Amino acid sequence: DVQLQASGGGLVQAGGSLRLSCAASGFTFDDYAIGWLRQAPGKEREGVSYISSAGGSTFYADSVKGRFTISSDSAKNTVSLQMNSLKPEDTAVYYCAADPRGYIGSYYYYNGMDYWGKGTQVTVSS
Repeated sequence: DVQLQASGGGLVQAGGSLRLSCAASGFTFDDYAIGWLRQAPGKEREGVSYISSAGGSTFYADSVKGRFTISSDSAKNTVSLQMNSLKPEDTAVYYCAADPRGYIGSYYYYNGMDYWGKGTQVTVSS
């Protein structure tokens, strides 16, 4: 089974930083693209950042570009999301997702991914 577990969320003041981790198992890590998405209360889920299979390319939503950095560690089967300069509007449940189809990040931003894990709450206070 594809399993994805997000962790690292918490409460932080505006301007602060958090680092989220996604632990992946049940599939060949380098064959899958991994993404981070978020959903705030009362809002639709939105893509945040994606990294292609084997870490070949990355994609960021405009709202996080320059503040968030996605990276992968194939030795540990983990994908991290470093979030800096956090804003109250970044408050959401963050999920990691995976997909084996080999598309680039912008495809997944508009079309979603096949597999999802449980999320981790990020709260940014003003």
